[in-house]
Parts: sequence; structure tokens; C-alpha cells
Amino acid sequence: MNAEILVNVTPMEARVAVVENGAAQDVYIERQASRGTVGNIYAGRVVRVLPGMQAAFVDFGFERSGFLHLSDVLGVGTLTDERIADHLREGQMVTVQVVKDPISKKGARLTSQLSVSTRYLVYMPKSDHLGISQRIDEVEERARLQAVLTAALESESMTGGGFIVRTAAEGAGESEILADLRFLKRLWAVVSRRVSEARGPELLYEDLPLQLRAVRDLARPGVQRILVDSHDNYGVLNDFCLKYMPEVADLVELYEGERPIFDLHGVEEDIQRALARVVPLKSGGHLVIDQTEAMTTIDVNTGSFVGRRNQEETLFKTNLEAVSVLARQLRLRNLGGIIIVDFIDMSDGEHRRQVHRALEKAMSRDPARNKISGVSALGLIEMTRKRSRESLERTLCEDCPNCEGRGVLKSAETVCYEILREIMRDARAYETGGLLVLASQAVVERLLDEESAHVGDLESFIERSISFRAEPDYTQEQFDIVLL
Repeated sequence: MNAEILVNVTPMEARVAVVENGAAQDVYIERQASRGTVGNIYAGRVVRVLPGMQAAFVDFGFERSGFLHLSDVLGVGTLTDERIADHLREGQMVTVQVVKDPISKKGARLTSQLSVSTRYLVYMPKSDHLGISQRIDEVEERARLQAVLTAALESESMTGGGFIVRTAAEGAGESEILADLRFLKRLWAVVSRRVSEARGPELLYEDLPLQLRAVRDLARPGVQRILVDSHDNYGVLNDFCLKYMPEVADLVELYEGERPIFDLHGVEEDIQRALARVVPLKSGGHLVIDQTEAMTTIDVNTGSFVGRRNQEETLFKTNLEAVSVLARQLRLRNLGGIIIVDFIDMSDGEHRRQVHRALEKAMSRDPARNKISGVSALGLIEMTRKRSRESLERTLCEDCPNCEGRGVLKSAETVCYEILREIMRDARAYETGGLLVLASQAVVERLLDEESAHVGDLESFIERSISFRAEPDYTQEQFDIVLL
């Protein structure tokens, strides 16, 4: 893998892109006015306990209370015989950490199993587990890191809490692990003091800004360079790397070109394409991606691709091409939750198995945890992908004020008939000499043309005149009726 990390920072927002083999794979955006809260630790107050859901809502200083489940209080993955009321009560102060930012209308997901991270280590003060990242495969390296961590803990006399050695620690020496351990020790002492002094909901610890988190978490083996497009942030990143990640400090470079860094590497175009509903395939086919509250659906279509052999071969090739494109789009768009993929139906069982294996292989390169099911009876593939932050669409876009997020508008014909029905209601309810209809240009033109006979019949029926005026600022669905 030949990868680069591009860092674009302005006073308004920070953007980071991971480019692999010349193509953007991941895009992270953090706006200063709405910085993410994942990883932040807060003092909170329990405002409501829900025994039926084995959970509680916690006020931690935000407009919407956070959600704290019993499993995130106990630190276990399965339910026990214990009840949420045995651990939390309304008005109780608790220390919590955000594990999921608020998404749509849902509040943040919280945990009381706290953790803080450095380049190589994750410290969990309420745990006694010592573990090694599952992504480190070699048995010898896992054993070496376990021994290094144990020795470092003994030298620092740290007996409380648990640790996980992160993937980035593969090949790290004893001095690097020890430096991270000492930093975590000092950091947790500060956080502990703030916890003891807190008297109400407040921020106790804030995670690093996006550009520093990205270097800490994304500078994996295979990254060739980290390009930063501003002098100030180059200095900040360079100092951060020299202090905490000296092994990657040489990768940090200042980009001084005139062309914007995201334009130069095609990332701006990739972002715009990732906001589109239809994604073209090189063969002439296309994907249709629809993101909803409940799930994301992806439909694969052949489009203009007819192939050179038989139809089955055409469908197979289109599906194989779609696999790599949709895997990349899931990462670029940061789509999570339930995902349903409707590949083009194939009669050959071996072709179906090959497409399924290709999808598993493509998704195995995705850093977000995912799970893929087999092909259903309807020919669909169901999968899940971990979601910890808003999708690219939800970050950059908002619901259309004209269609209110439906994605469609009522036709001019439909609006015309609504207006005629409303005129009938007003004529029955009020004594008036006439009525003036204010509507969009398209609706007024239709009322005066295709619907003119219906308007004339209505005037005769209510025995009142009806006049029309086009309002340039009105949307197609918007209208008003003025009594004259």
C-alpha cells in the first residue's frame, strides 16, 4: 500500500484525507463551530433512569442528554442479573466518556468505562486487563510487547488500571512504550483531580483536534508522507510528532504549492461525487445509494454496459466492478449501520460466490469493523458497518427546505388541485368579493393554461372571481389564498 495523509486546516474547519494508491479512501471533517465529542470525558448528572431499558439519560452539559446503558456502566458485553437502578439514581454525579457523537435526533452514546490514548497505548483506569491489538498477528511480537508493557508498568509502579497496546506499537521499542506510559500517568492524574473538583456537568478532558488525532491514529505502516498545507499547523504537527511520535516526524512535510492540496490530489472531486446519489461505473453501469434513518441501500445496475459475450458474463463483470466501488464509497461517505446491497441477479451459483468473496476481501481493508451475511433468498447481501460519527452527507448537507428531506416535490398539477380545493373551502367559509391566489410561476402558468377550464367552472360554481399572481420567491409547493 502506498498511502498519503493530506491535512487541510483553515480557521473554520480541519479536513484530513487518506489517499491510497492515488485515490481518496477516507475523509474526515471537523468544524470548529461543532467539534466532535468522541473521546471527551465529562462530569455528568443522571437526569432519568429507565429500568425497562436498563439505561439512564445523563446531562453532561449539552442540549440533548446522553444515553448510558447498563453494559457501559459495568463494562461487560452481555446483560447480567444486575439492574440499572442498583448503580444509578436520579441526581447522581457520574463521570462519563462519549463513544458516539449525537447522530440526527439521537443524543450521544456514553460510557462510564473511561479510557485515554496515546500513540501506542490505551489506558483504562477501571479495568485490570492487559491486551495487545488483534491486528498484530505475529505471536513473537505480541509476546514481546506484552513483556515490554509489563516491565514498564513495574518500573513506573503503576498497579491500577488496564492497558491495550495499539496496532501502531508493532516494532516499537521499550523507550517509546515507557514514554507513552509516563505521559498517560501524568494525564490521568490531571483528569482525576478535575473529577474530584467537579460540582456539575462540565468538560474534564478533551481529545486532540482532528489533525493531531489523524496523525496519531492513521500514520500506519505504508504511509509514505503527511502533507500539511499551512505553516502554523505544520509547526504544531511537527512538534507533536517529535514529542510523541518521533518515528513518523520525518514523514511530515509542508505543502507550499499554489493549487489547493485537496484539488491537486482530486479529493475535492471525490467529496462532491460522494454526495451524489448515483455513482457511475467505468463499464457503463452505476450504483444508486440511498441513505435513510433505518439503513442504507445500494442498488447495482448495468446501465449501458452490454458486454461482449453472454448476458450472464455481463452481469458478473458489472457486479465485480461494483464491489470495489461500493467498498470505497462506504468509507468515503462514512456510511454505517445496516447496509443492504442489491447486486444484479446472477443465475450461476459460482458467480454469486465469487462476488460475495470479492466483497469480503474489499471490506477487509476497511478500518471500520464490519460484518457481511450470505446472499438472502431475495438475492440481497446484508452487512453492517460500525458507525461512530456522522456520515459525510450529514456533515456537509442539510434537508432541502423545499421538499423537507423527502427528496421529491409535489408536481405542479398536484399543487393546482390543492389550490382549487382550498378555494372551495374558503368560499364556503367566508363572504368575499373575490380571491387572489399567490403561487410559484410554474403553478400559476398551469392554472392559467391546462387547468383554465377547471378554474372557469369553479368561478361559476362559487360565483366569485379568482385571480392569480406568480411569486418568484415561492417554492413549487407553496401557495397562499388572499380574500379580496
